[in-house]
Amino acid sequence: MAEDADALRVRTLFLSDLHLGTKGCQADLLLDFLREVDADEIYLVGDIVDGWKLRSGWYWPQSHNDVVQKLLRKVRKGSRLVYVPGNHDEFLRDFLDMHFGGIEIQDQVLHEAADGKRYLVIHGDQFDLVVRHARWLALLGDGAYTAALFVNTHLNWVRRRLGLTYWSLSAWAKLKVKNAVNFIGRFEEFLIAEARRAEADGVICGHIHHAASRMVDGLHYLNTGDWVESCTAVVEHYDGTMEVIRFAEWSRAETEASQPLAVRPRPVVPVEELAPAARAPLPAAGTRAVA
Repeated sequence: MAEDADALRVRTLFLSDLHLGTKGCQADLLLDFLREVDADEIYLVGDIVDGWKLRSGWYWPQSHNDVVQKLLRKVRKGSRLVYVPGNHDEFLRDFLDMHFGGIEIQDQVLHEAADGKRYLVIHGDQFDLVVRHARWLALLGDGAYTAALFVNTHLNWVRRRLGLTYWSLSAWAKLKVKNAVNFIGRFEEFLIAEARRAEADGVICGHIHHAASRMVDGLHYLNTGDWVESCTAVVEHYDGTMEVIRFAEWSRAETEASQPLAVRPRPVVPVEELAPAARAPLPAAGTRAVA
């Protein structure tokens, strides 16, 4: 089933927040990643296509089409592909439990890993109060975020001209703003609470563009990150081990660029991420949205 003999073979690949249809999507890096990773199962964990942006103006370069074709090629080669919609591709929630060309559409999924642990796979926008109850504010924030990505794109153009590697201004700023850090911590706890209600051992989500792998209240919280800021994904190896892949970091060294991902030395990603977010206590039982 492998497309490339040198590809990193994994049991499951989890991707989210590609935001195809926007200028911020790092489609070229994503294509490089998809060429170097092959999986038996692929979960697209929401915000794969950005319907919000496409409604306001069509933007679909060849590289974005290539990403779609690469994923479909993996399906034709035998990979199972499950699409869990998010808020930016919420139009697909009208087609839940349907199959299109081998692609399954599900609102959420319980994934059983090779070691028997069960993970709730869900985008996570259901636990964002702004997205659920103040859509106009979410759209306003999306506009501000787009402006930050515009700056980020031009900054990285300059960095490339100087021979420097990709760096995300918006991701850096997110970790420096106290309210954003607190939001991330609360988001994690809401998702962990939902995983516990589903009697799962952990949760795999997206939405907040912040990749993570850590234990929260005894359950494993995994966030796939995104392909706009951080260029990250989660993979499950054949022994059930979950790993966060930070592809932009792996592509930095010229010596590594000449080696296939399957044989490159990879830093061990601990369950506890290097910069854990500050956490606030959970609200009263029954509350499902992030404050």
